[in-house]
Amino acid sequence: MVSGLALLRAVLLTLVALFSCNLLAEDAAPSAASEAEAPKVNAAVELPKMQKVLDKIKSQVSGETNDSKLGALNDLTVELAGTADTLMQSLIPQRAQLQAQLEVLGPKPQADSGVKETPEVTRQRTQLENQKAKRDEQIKQAESIKGASMNLSTQIANLRRDALKTQLALNSGTIFGGRFWAPLYRAQQDDVVKIAAFRDELADTAALAWDSEWRVGTLMWLVAAVLVATLGRRYCEELLAWVGINLLPEGRLRRSFLATTTALATTAAVILAFNFVGEAFIRREEVTPDVQSFFDRLVQLSVICGLIAGLGRALLSTRRPSWRLPAISNPVALALRPFPPLTAALVFIFQALEVFNRTVGTSLDTTIFANGLTALLIGGTALLITYRSSRVRRRMVAEGHPPEARPMLVGLIQMAVTTTGVAILLSLVIGYVTLGRFLSYELIWIGIVCACFYILSNLITDVCESLLSTNSSSGKRIQSSLNIDERHLGQAAALLAALGRTVLVLFAVVSILNGTFGTTTPVELLQKAVEFWGGKGLGALNIVPARLVNALVVLVVGIYVLRAVRRWLDKDFLPRTTMDIGMRVSLITLLSNLGYVVVILLTLSTLGLQWNKLAWIVSALSVGIGFGLQEIVKNFISGLILLTERPVKVGDLVSISGIEGDIRRINVRATEIQLSDKSTVIVPNSQLISQNVRNATMGNAQGVATITLTFPLDIDPVRVRELLLAVYRDDAHILEQPEPSVSFKDLTPSGIVLSVTGNVASPRQVSTAKSDLLFDILTRLRKEGIMLSAPQTMVIERKQGGTVLREAP
Repeated sequence: MVSGLALLRAVLLTLVALFSCNLLAEDAAPSAASEAEAPKVNAAVELPKMQKVLDKIKSQVSGETNDSKLGALNDLTVELAGTADTLMQSLIPQRAQLQAQLEVLGPKPQADSGVKETPEVTRQRTQLENQKAKRDEQIKQAESIKGASMNLSTQIANLRRDALKTQLALNSGTIFGGRFWAPLYRAQQDDVVKIAAFRDELADTAALAWDSEWRVGTLMWLVAAVLVATLGRRYCEELLAWVGINLLPEGRLRRSFLATTTALATTAAVILAFNFVGEAFIRREEVTPDVQSFFDRLVQLSVICGLIAGLGRALLSTRRPSWRLPAISNPVALALRPFPPLTAALVFIFQALEVFNRTVGTSLDTTIFANGLTALLIGGTALLITYRSSRVRRRMVAEGHPPEARPMLVGLIQMAVTTTGVAILLSLVIGYVTLGRFLSYELIWIGIVCACFYILSNLITDVCESLLSTNSSSGKRIQSSLNIDERHLGQAAALLAALGRTVLVLFAVVSILNGTFGTTTPVELLQKAVEFWGGKGLGALNIVPARLVNALVVLVVGIYVLRAVRRWLDKDFLPRTTMDIGMRVSLITLLSNLGYVVVILLTLSTLGLQWNKLAWIVSALSVGIGFGLQEIVKNFISGLILLTERPVKVGDLVSISGIEGDIRRINVRATEIQLSDKSTVIVPNSQLISQNVRNATMGNAQGVATITLTFPLDIDPVRVRELLLAVYRDDAHILEQPEPSVSFKDLTPSGIVLSVTGNVASPRQVSTAKSDLLFDILTRLRKEGIMLSAPQTMVIERKQGGTVLREAP
């Protein structure tokens, strides 16, 4: 690249030297003899060389991103334009001389005039006409090369300006240095000329709009803009508030509706006002294309600025504090009221300044100066917002009026805004102006996306709950028309609200990752969302540093959304179904595992991994699974089998390998079993699949309370049987069906063995029931004078004279 630039520069210097020598020789010695001695430039040879140099510069510019090399190519382009202009200026006198010679010869006589000229004159006229036509063609070619070079120089400047927005690591000098403020007191001459020319175009546009024939129309458009921005917006908000109060059902829907309509009314008023201003000045056909494009860009910019002001007014709602959507105390809202319009004004002014610089084509130093001012004021405004909010809250605490309790998410947002503001100012101090501008505009863009998401998510949830609520007329009508249960209406409302929030999350993620402040329209965001959701281009992504940040955002947002969906299923939707708790936990766990897989795949896709080049990873995983990961994978697959086949589920009373307890959770790798003493045993999932497991509660099984007693041989068995049955029938735990029973178990030398059996509602009640029954049986037996058989022990005693055998009681 460097050698190519050097070669191009050498060629251009040679051309410039030849042209300079030619012009100097013509100025110093205009005589015929001197002209003969002066070095002549052959335009027929040099113009193709210039065209080749221009094509070479274009090919290098198209593939170059380095700012310094683009600057060198721009210098070569400017030199080429000057060389082409020099050649054109040298050819113009030659053409004039040929024209003068043709005028001396005069026109060719008509055939019927009777005048005949000599063949020498005819030949000389033909030769001069051919030379003049050749000079005309060469002048046009030189002028074309000059124009193309100037256009290329403008394109290179735009490329450098656009690259400046993305080259975050470019250090352009601290804002405390003289170079940053140079455009104020030492502007470049080209910038002065371009700005003056465009200023004249704007003045001419204003003069055209103020022409006597168009003056009334201009005034009417301007008055209409002012009325729409003030009275129109106010009365529109009042009308929408009346609609919310009188036509909508009572509840949260009114608040979310008012916030949404306030934002839309303010945005629409600002957009219409700027459109009216544009119509006032650029409705005439004489307006130049540059001015037309400048005003069109300002009208597009009004959309973002109106949205900033509208979202701020909607969230703060200082005129109707009781209808305020977020939990913000009134003093804090009043303290923050000036900042939304202030931020919108700053964004409009400095975005308009960037549009002006791009339209005029100012130098890079002027662009850096405008970017630095933008970042400085926006970063300062962000810090001022957080400082003023914190100061008002501290003052309320000191006065004995504690503010509202802020959720952790709100605190994190305020911390992020403060950190971003400090980072913006720090980047400006150390010289990274482009980074400061990027952070400032990203802060505003993410704020717009999050505010829209917050308002619209509340609106969708409130609309679904209001429409499908049995307390509303629409809900009653739907219930009576479809003859469905109230519980099913609640499920439908939860599903529709979740679907709407899912779509909003999709748009928010796509907007943050692919949207750009001031350059992205809703239609483009919709197209990107569809492409993103459909997975377009997942096989052709490349890993670049910028995508690392996007992948991190996708991972964090994906985990947050997954946990929100899991919490919604657990707390909101599934409790309204007829599923038992074990089925609900299994379903939530299975969906969570699948969700984590999807989040990981999306993160890898955003990171830019090419799936067709991951064969080595699959091979490595295969080897790892064959050795170290075999047990983990086996337990994972076993966990999926447990969740789908459900031989055991959460809440079951199981017994495995001498361990008996309740299943509390089925994880990816292992299952948690809680014992009777509240301790927990971790059992790998593969054991629940491969070993014998006793499930005492499977199929709603009942428990059996069986007690075996031994009585002396001399008892009345019928009397004892009736006593035992009476005890079982009187106990609250024993079910009536099937009835309790007493069976003659065995007859032994030590006594009669009787077994009494009764069913309880659950196996978990067996232990408690047996304890209560034993207490009651022993009490009644003692009361009736019936004793249990005592165990007999044979004792052998050795005495003098023989051995004595006796039974010890």
